Amino acid sequence: MPRRCDRAPTATKVDSQRVLLGSHLDARPRAGASCAAVTRSSAATGDEARSKVPEVTFVFWMIKVAATTLGETAGDAVSMSMNLGYLVGTAIFASVFICAVAVQIAASKFQPFVYWTTIIATTTVGTTMADFADRSLGIGYAGGSTLLFALLLGSLAIWFRTLGTVSVSSISSPMAESFYWITIMFSQTLGTALGDWTADTAGLGYAGSAVVFSLLLGLVALLAYATRVPRTFLFWAAFILTRPLGAVVGDFLDKPVTSSGLALSRYSASAVLLLFIVVCILRFKPRAAGGG
Repeated sequence: MPRRCDRAPTATKVDSQRVLLGSHLDARPRAGASCAAVTRSSAATGDEARSKVPEVTFVFWMIKVAATTLGETAGDAVSMSMNLGYLVGTAIFASVFICAVAVQIAASKFQPFVYWTTIIATTTVGTTMADFADRSLGIGYAGGSTLLFALLLGSLAIWFRTLGTVSVSSISSPMAESFYWITIMFSQTLGTALGDWTADTAGLGYAGSAVVFSLLLGLVALLAYATRVPRTFLFWAAFILTRPLGAVVGDFLDKPVTSSGLALSRYSASAVLLLFIVVCILRFKPRAAGGG
């Protein structure tokens, strides 16, 4: 017979046992559980507590929308205002993205400023990359959106097949983080193309597109509170939808009045958005998923 534990391991805080997006992990050993099983359960809880991504709260979504809007204004500032073009802009932001991901993965624990710097890097490279594919390569908004959506689904499928989950609560190993950031980069690039498609090709304009994506996000929130739709699915749906919302809001801020924009300076808009993100991080002090 397997040896049983004489004593249950010390319980951690309830918050540290919470798996984001609706599922929970019960850290108490079942009657008859072997020591090895309890040890594995404790190790899993420890991995969760060491998660290097933030807890998903209302503040998380506020910063996420601001970061995606900043990605649009900053990306346009480099590629358009500085006249460097989409290809050079993509090369610059891709380099920043690679460096930021390397620092994020090398970090031993969740670091809010490192994490959000990496998110901003994905939004800026997503902006210039989508614009390069849609405009310079001539794929068009519909073609670019279709291609990027396929890449996003492929990334999620490979991630799930490799690790068995795409839940945010699983982001505690270098491999999981690599999949996480590749998926995010594709989602941010898709969001840029999708935002441009709805605003320009579909003729909704920036304000109309912002309303559409806001309503879709509201629907996702309603499903999260009123249904049992898998929370992991809803998280990624909301994560993807915040990007085109930020893209059309960013375009609304800095595009000419003749194009239904406010014609604000891309530099000043970017600076204000960056300040807002910094203030939110300092004021609300985001913590790691699982309470770690």
